[in-house]
Amino acid sequence: MISTLHIKNIGIIDEITIDFSKGFNILTGETGAGKTLIIGALGIVAGGRFSKEMIRKGENHSFVEISIYLPNHPSAIDGNIIISREIFDNGRNTCKINGRLVTVTELKEFMNNIINIHGQNDNQNLLNKENHIKYLDKFLGNEFLKQKSKYVELYNKYVDINKQLKENYGDEKEKQRKLDLLYYQVNEIKNANLKINEDEELEDKRNLIVNAEKISKSLQEADIQINENALNSISIAIRNLERIEDINVKYQKTLSSLKSNYYDLQEIGIDLNHFNSDTNFEESERDEIENRIDEINDLKRKYGNTIEEILNYKEEVEEEIEKIENSEEKNQQLKQELEKLTKELKKLADNLHTIREKNSSDLEIKINKELSDLEMPGAKFKVDIKNTNFNKDGTDEIEFMITTNKGEDFKPLIKTASGGEMSRIMLAIKTVLSDVDEVPILIFDEIDTGISGKAGNAVGEKLKTISKKHQVIIVTHLASIAAKGDSNYYIYKEVEGNSTKTKVKNLNEQEVIEEIARISSGIVSEISLKHAMELRAAV
Repeated sequence: MISTLHIKNIGIIDEITIDFSKGFNILTGETGAGKTLIIGALGIVAGGRFSKEMIRKGENHSFVEISIYLPNHPSAIDGNIIISREIFDNGRNTCKINGRLVTVTELKEFMNNIINIHGQNDNQNLLNKENHIKYLDKFLGNEFLKQKSKYVELYNKYVDINKQLKENYGDEKEKQRKLDLLYYQVNEIKNANLKINEDEELEDKRNLIVNAEKISKSLQEADIQINENALNSISIAIRNLERIEDINVKYQKTLSSLKSNYYDLQEIGIDLNHFNSDTNFEESERDEIENRIDEINDLKRKYGNTIEEILNYKEEVEEEIEKIENSEEKNQQLKQELEKLTKELKKLADNLHTIREKNSSDLEIKINKELSDLEMPGAKFKVDIKNTNFNKDGTDEIEFMITTNKGEDFKPLIKTASGGEMSRIMLAIKTVLSDVDEVPILIFDEIDTGISGKAGNAVGEKLKTISKKHQVIIVTHLASIAAKGDSNYYIYKEVEGNSTKTKVKNLNEQEVIEEIARISSGIVSEISLKHAMELRAAV
C-alpha cells in the first residue's frame, strides 16, 4: 500500500504530504481544490505523461515521491519501496526507485504491477484485450496455471526451433530463394574478372584520354625544345670544349659532365617521343575504358568500396553457400524434433482450450451477478474465445464482451460508450477478479460520474469489497461512497498572499460525518447530518 505521498509544485499544489491507510481511502472536496492533481501526481510517479504546464507558476520543477509498503516485493527494503520523480521545465526527468536512477520506461514497467489508475475513460489493464486471457486463466485457478506452465515450456522450445530453422534456412522456399541470390552475386563478381588495382589503372588511362590533346601539344613543344634546340646547343658547346680539353684538367672535367648531361637529355628526348606516340587513342578504346569503369563502380555500389572488398565479399558468399548446402542434415533433425513437439503442443493447447471454454461460463455468471447488483440488470458479460494459431497462451485469443441493454449485440469491452456504465462494468469485473488481480493499489478518479442513487450506493459497496484485498484510493462526489471510507481526506484550497495553495486534512469521525452531509445536500444542516450518520452507520 501507499503509506506516504509527497507532492511539490504541481498546479496549485505548493507542497503537501498525505499519509494514506490500508483499505478504503476517500478524497473529497470542492471542485478545483486539487483532488485530480493529486491523482495526476500518482500517475506521474507511476511513469505517466507529464506536461511542463503542470509545473506550479514561478517554479522550475515538480517533484513527487511515494513510500509504498510491500513486504513481499523483491525490491522492498525493510518492507518499503521509495519511488520519486522530479521533472524540470526544460523537460529533464529524474526517476528513482529506492535511490537508484531509472528511465521513465523502466519506472512505468516497474509500477505497472503495483498501481492501477482508473478514470472514467482510463481503465488501463482491464480494457487491454491482451490482458483478458491472463484474467481468465488466473480465475481458473492454480491447477490450470500449472498445466499452462507446461505448455509455455514446450512453446518456448517450439519458438526456438523455428528460429533455428529460419536462421539455418530450414524453409525450402526461403533456402532456394537465398541460394539463387547468392549464386547470382558470386557469378556477377566472377564474370567481372576483377584484378587488384585495376580501377586505379583504368582511371589513370581515362585521365590520359580526356587530356590527350593537351598532353600531345605539351609533349611536342618539349620535344622541339630538347631535340632541336637544347641538344644542338649542347653539341656545339661540346665541340668547343674538345678543342681546349688538353690545356687544363678542369676543362676535361667540365666536358665530361656536359657529355653526360647530353646523353641524359638525349634519353629524355627519346622518352618524350615515345610519350607523344602514346597519346593516340581510338574512340572505341575510350568507350571500353568508360564501360569497364562503370561496371566496376556498379559492383562497388553492391558489394564493397574497393575491388579488394568486392573479392572478399565473394569469398564470404561462397562460404555461406557452402554452409546452406550442407545444412540439410541439421535442418532435417530440427524438423523431426519440431514435428514431434507440435503434436505435444497441440495436445496441451487443446486441453487448455477445452478448460477455458468449459469454465469461462463461471466467470460470466459471477460478473453478471455483480452487474445486476450494480443496478445494471439488462447488462450481460461474455467471454469470447477464438481458437487460432499457437501463441504464448495456447491457441486461444480471449476478449471480454458486453451488452448493456437487452436486445443489443455484444461489443468489445473497450467500445462500451457510457462513462457511468463503464465504471460499473469495471467494478463488477474487479470485484470478481480481486482474488486473482495481483496489483495491490487501485486508484479511481471520479469513476462515479454519471451515476447516483442506488447505483452509487452499489458502486460504493463494490469498492468497499475490493478494498478488503487491495488498497483503494478514490476521488468521489457521492455521499454514499464517501460514507464507506476507512480514511477520509478533505482537499481544499487557501489563498496565501498572492497565491492559491492546495491543503489536505485527514478527517476525524465527526468531520467525516460533516463532510458527508455537505456532499449530500450542499450544506451542513441538522437533516443532512442525520442522513450522513445514517449512511455512516450502514457501512
